[in-house]
Amino acid sequence: MGVFMKKGTFFKATLILILGGAITKALGMFIKIIMTRIVGIEGISLYMLIFPTFALFMTISQLGFPVAISKLVAEERYSSKKLIFSIIPFSLLFNIFLMFLIIIIAPTLANDLLKEPKALYPILAIGLVLPFDSLSSILRGYFFGKQKMLPHIISLITEQIIRLILIILITPTLLEKNIIYAVIGLILVNLFSELSSIIVLLFFIPNKKNIKKEEIKPDIANIKSILSIALPTTGSRLIGSVCYFFEPIILTFALTLSGYSSSYIITEYGIIEGYVLPLLMLPNFFTNALSSALVPVISKNYVINNKKEIKRKLKQVITLSLLIGIPLTIILMINPTFFLKTIYKTNHGSSYLKFIAPFFLILYIQSPLASILQAINKAKNIMFDNLIGTIIKILLLFICSLLKIGLYGFLISMIANILIVTILHFRTIKKEIF
Repeated sequence: MGVFMKKGTFFKATLILILGGAITKALGMFIKIIMTRIVGIEGISLYMLIFPTFALFMTISQLGFPVAISKLVAEERYSSKKLIFSIIPFSLLFNIFLMFLIIIIAPTLANDLLKEPKALYPILAIGLVLPFDSLSSILRGYFFGKQKMLPHIISLITEQIIRLILIILITPTLLEKNIIYAVIGLILVNLFSELSSIIVLLFFIPNKKNIKKEEIKPDIANIKSILSIALPTTGSRLIGSVCYFFEPIILTFALTLSGYSSSYIITEYGIIEGYVLPLLMLPNFFTNALSSALVPVISKNYVINNKKEIKRKLKQVITLSLLIGIPLTIILMINPTFFLKTIYKTNHGSSYLKFIAPFFLILYIQSPLASILQAINKAKNIMFDNLIGTIIKILLLFICSLLKIGLYGFLISMIANILIVTILHFRTIKKEIF
């Protein structure tokens, strides 16, 4: 009966995440459509140019806390309240440090590395969002550990609705002043959407009135336990984010050497990041849902050495991921222009979409594989695999960009990274589980 309930809990959690993920992904896609139509190619290109910096600092600000808290809460060896109250003050202090760091590096990053002075103030705006994003991620980690997915989904939907409303109301007014104000607005919208998410999550926390003083006091042992899991985890994510951060910098440098203009590079990079990749990432709501629900389940089965159940879950996840990914890939390859015109009212990026779509089938199973490795205490392997993939990606990005094949060099480096990291993940799982 207990096993049945555990299975039922997993499928219920996964189903909630899939349905909620579908709603939030649809809202996210609609937001992307509205955003690209309001700010145009120039605005979306500037936004996507600084987005790798945004993603990098978001990764650093979270510091792997969601996965660590989810795992520790699921194992039920620590007080959940003490875990949360121990890590929040640490997180806030760390994010204040990051805000000062952004102020220091922003001028050099915008003017010298990205070679786009318009990016300065949008980069500075990133710092204001970080504490709110970090706090909401900590609260989500708690609910993942408890396998309570409804609060997470409601908070995400609320977050997306607030983001959509603010973009529609504020961005056109800011755009009338200039494109820089509009992009700053797109960044700061995340502050208010994350705040709304925090409020929703706090509403669902049980026994709020029964919190004792000793539970609020930060516990050094709890912080160390969280960091022992969080740092290797964030190390893995950080590698990918650092690579993403350097992408536009290396791309701009190498393609400029090859004779391409700065405006061409920024525009084409914006088309790939703003139009092509969002379409290819549509199935990610499904794979991310599976991955999030998978961590606590695999953790429990790994503790009791139930490898048979872990294998079964792995096969289920890969099968389900491919069932979603394969139809979308075929459709995008057959008629890429249709989706670009229907969604974005443009045909820019159709050749890029057709070129890279088949390889994203491999990416759709990468996230669940990484979640399994985290659950079986192999976060360091994820970091090592990503490091290898990142080194190869950066080398290929630079070399291919010098071959005068435009942005296709960027796509080739991305394909190589997807293949290498996924193969390495699967090899480790096969060694540990099979």
